[in-house]
Amino acid sequence: MTTPDASWSVAPGPLLLVLLLLGAYGWRWRAVRRTASGSRDAPVWRLLVFLTGVAALAAALFSPLDPLGEQLFAMHMVQHVLLLDVVPILLILGLTKVLLRPVTRLLQPLERQAGWWAGPVFAILLYIGVMWIWHIPALYDAAVESSTVHILEHLSFTFGGALYWWHLLSPIRSRHALGGLGPVVYMVVTKVLVGILGIFLTFAPRPLYDVYAEGPRYWGLSALDDQTLAGAIMAIEQSVVMGIALAYLFIRALGEADRADERAERHGV
Repeated sequence: MTTPDASWSVAPGPLLLVLLLLGAYGWRWRAVRRTASGSRDAPVWRLLVFLTGVAALAAALFSPLDPLGEQLFAMHMVQHVLLLDVVPILLILGLTKVLLRPVTRLLQPLERQAGWWAGPVFAILLYIGVMWIWHIPALYDAAVESSTVHILEHLSFTFGGALYWWHLLSPIRSRHALGGLGPVVYMVVTKVLVGILGIFLTFAPRPLYDVYAEGPRYWGLSALDDQTLAGAIMAIEQSVVMGIALAYLFIRALGEADRADERAERHGV
């Protein structure tokens, strides 16, 4: 049985990105911690969540997952869901309004100027489009075979995921904020349409990607078995993430309602 390449690699560009994320967040977190309300505005659990997100990003870019993704569809799918969902969720959950204060004045004018492009509808279309378009066989094969196209693929997944989850988890109140049942519709529409792609890959009758179909076999998996496993990973991950996110949003909404009631009681409203 052929053994796949499972080596670690550290490219200068991604490494610089990871170091910048760690440096900027660490500097700001320590600055906020030194203030009187530091334990509330920069709690340790936020730091740990952010560091876990950076670790997930490093795993996607530097660990054996990266070369394995060029040899096994299932490993490439794991890399995709890390960049699209896991990394953005953890990095955003590591933020607070106060931690973001230095960049808030930059983000809000950009949001106003971007208009529709910064809204939730575009975020849904981008998230779904990134997943479906990059799984077109010709584009998928090109991404595996060309390092330049592969970088573009990773950037689009990361940006699409970050914009999508920002509308749900951002600590900053946005002019595009989703109210009422908005978050539920936002989540369900997206995850169902991406889940359909996962189901299609799971039950496709033949291998769709030449880069895997014509390559060597690893771990005893045929090209079709590998594709089936990759599709199942996508479909299951979308369902699990949707369930966890909806539960988190429900709990957060209850907490905000309780705080609003407390403020109303204090002011005698």
